[in-house]
Amino acid sequence: MTEPAVISTDQLICDLDQLISLAGGPGQADELRVVATRIATIMRRHGLTVEMRATPGAPIVVGWRGGRQPYTVLLYHHYDAPSPGPWRAWQHDPFQLAERDGIVYGRGVADGKGPLAAHLNAIAALIESEGELPCGVVVVAEGDYLLGSPYLGSLIADRRALFRADACLASGGDRDAGGQPFCYSGTKGLVQVMLRVQQAREALPAGMAASVPNPLWRLIWALNQIKTDQEDVLIGGFYDAIEGPTTAENRILRTVLADETGRRNAWNIDQFLLGLTGAPLVRSEVTLPTCNVNLLHTETVGDPPAIPRSAAARLDFQLVPRQRPQTVVEALQAHLAAKGLNDVLLERLPGGYPPAQSSIDDPFVRLVSDVGRYIHGAPLTILPRGPFSLPLFYFTEAFGIPVASIGVARSFSAIFGANECIPLPDLVRHGQHLIETLYACAAANASAQ
Repeated sequence: MTEPAVISTDQLICDLDQLISLAGGPGQADELRVVATRIATIMRRHGLTVEMRATPGAPIVVGWRGGRQPYTVLLYHHYDAPSPGPWRAWQHDPFQLAERDGIVYGRGVADGKGPLAAHLNAIAALIESEGELPCGVVVVAEGDYLLGSPYLGSLIADRRALFRADACLASGGDRDAGGQPFCYSGTKGLVQVMLRVQQAREALPAGMAASVPNPLWRLIWALNQIKTDQEDVLIGGFYDAIEGPTTAENRILRTVLADETGRRNAWNIDQFLLGLTGAPLVRSEVTLPTCNVNLLHTETVGDPPAIPRSAAARLDFQLVPRQRPQTVVEALQAHLAAKGLNDVLLERLPGGYPPAQSSIDDPFVRLVSDVGRYIHGAPLTILPRGPFSLPLFYFTEAFGIPVASIGVARSFSAIFGANECIPLPDLVRHGQHLIETLYACAAANASAQ
């Protein structure tokens, strides 16, 4: 294989510093526009032609450049990041890049901004080394990923030519027990809903609980009808469309081990759900959809005790192939009605998307995996999907192209917590993996001609 271009670590750190310094959380439109403008500037500096497309939320930044071979890889990224939470929990300013013992710290460094910077520096290294790219790239960076990517699909439909590509590569996922990234041939889908119960016009004295409905109790009873303590989702038809893993997928799932020790230590948990461990743990994460409650809210709360006037819960579902977001929402609505919970109002939140899936034997997926031998010393293990969702469905639907995603963050990376971090060599290797992937795609395209 051709000797690859080499990423400049100094330039990568410089770009990371510029991106990490800018806050931009879910729904923070003004802050996210500043981040998008900075990304567009970095893309242009690294040799890409750029468009920044406005949406009702955060802009979507698209950069592109052709290559020697008429083959194009689309790189999906996001630049929004979770709130840092209490700053006192951080050992460093969350919006100031810090480096200690070869590990870099800052909000977004392991998920979102870090992988994006690694890929942009890979492109820059190729152009600096050879004056051109071996094949074309389209880099998509959106700022509403954490809200469910509500605007990405419509923009692709309106500007198909801007996004057209032959394959899609994303950054997201996990690592195995040895610390090597997984390569995923698909990702789960997503749908989010809000359940609300509204009762009295105002909060009432607690003593009225003998005669007045409590909206929080109604909400708790509704949640109890959705999922059991054995993690079974009770919504009628929720599992009906799901197909089990193929023979080839099962063969892989029986041998793969997650980084269980690293997870337990980093997350401070004694065991995984239902005592799962080994191959059954990986199989559960890969093959099962989820039903997660991530917010409970009442109005009014505080002293003295009172009956709240309303209560709400936000649920998210990560979906596996053949499940569709709207079908799940409609099934949940029918399920609540059948349980006599018509007073529980259901609202589908903006965004969400079906799962995306390519065969684990797809040539592009195999190519991405095989490139691992040059970067990690062995091909990456291919899993059909993992415990995360990405909006790659929009690209498979629009262009019928294969998708793959490469794990980046470590179990200790704390992408939703304080002190988000990643070893700097991991980001360098992530970028070098892209360099080798583009070389390999160009070579495969040339051989096919």
